[in-house]
Amino acid sequence: MKKTLLITGGAGFIGSHVVRLFVNKYPDYQILNLDALTYAGNLENLKDIENAPNYTFIKADITDAAGINKIFNTYNIDGVIHLAAESHVDRSITDPNAFIQTNVMGTANLLNAAKESWKGNFEGKRFYHVSTDEVYGSLGETGFFLETTPYDPQSPYSASKAASDHFVRAYGNTYGLPFVLTNCSNNYGPNHFPEKLIPLFINNIRNNKPLPVYGDGKYTRDWLYVVDHARAIDMVFHTGKNGETYNIGGFNEWQNIELVKLLCTKMDEKLGREPGTSAQLISYIKDRPGHDRRYAIDATKIKTELGWEPSVTFEQGLDITIDWYLNNQEWLDHVTSGNYQSYYQKQYAH
Repeated sequence: MKKTLLITGGAGFIGSHVVRLFVNKYPDYQILNLDALTYAGNLENLKDIENAPNYTFIKADITDAAGINKIFNTYNIDGVIHLAAESHVDRSITDPNAFIQTNVMGTANLLNAAKESWKGNFEGKRFYHVSTDEVYGSLGETGFFLETTPYDPQSPYSASKAASDHFVRAYGNTYGLPFVLTNCSNNYGPNHFPEKLIPLFINNIRNNKPLPVYGDGKYTRDWLYVVDHARAIDMVFHTGKNGETYNIGGFNEWQNIELVKLLCTKMDEKLGREPGTSAQLISYIKDRPGHDRRYAIDATKIKTELGWEPSVTFEQGLDITIDWYLNNQEWLDHVTSGNYQSYYQKQYAH
């Protein structure tokens, strides 16, 4: 095998797309998928490649330092692509400590294990940390996040990611650990756990359930198709410059309420409903604490330096996404049972 890569959080939404891309594109790489299989980790996401000869699944938790060290001692790991994270803002408000443990301590455990394993011999090694645009805080009506935008996290989730970003850079500066870091905008696409806006609302529309929109619905986000994010990760891992940060965005801003209305229109078409039927499900609910008004990423750097740009328009990506959920009801039924249901009630019953 040419390289052995450890991908953390590889059974999750973005991680599963990254694992699939690397397993299929690089048959001479050994891909180790490390995932704790918490509520958002789902091996059904990877059924199509689970028997590939260059793929190994490892059930482990990045908060377990001894377990992580053992994995690095067992495998000759050349690179880490670190995606494992608690990522839902609402959950971070309810239980911030879980985010501190996973996102901060978990990242530190991986950094320590990589540093010890590579012992200053960093030739051909790379630690790739995947972060979020939420570390930059909130924008007004104009302007964009650049790689040089000062950090201003507003929620326990974004604070925990900001802290982990700082640790990665600190290990680069202090120990010479070769790293790259990316901050991405909101992802959407197949296999997304249905606590997030797009899959949640597709599922709710299909089942004629209310569509809970926070506040006035005018919160603005930049949306990125998950397969394009995986392509960007591939590009940054292989051709990005050590010590650099790259923002990954979809060049694609939408106010939440406009996005929900577009979803309603598309779902009415696909389900054969009268136009306007699904829009009647929209209900405005109390705003969440610390809600950032607008995120928008300037992805010029990755486009100019590495040649990456989105491969699909938002409307194309949304059509692919909706069709996937409508054609994969069994997957949806599996992930929306049990714990998810009680969580949903607690979070959105108001």
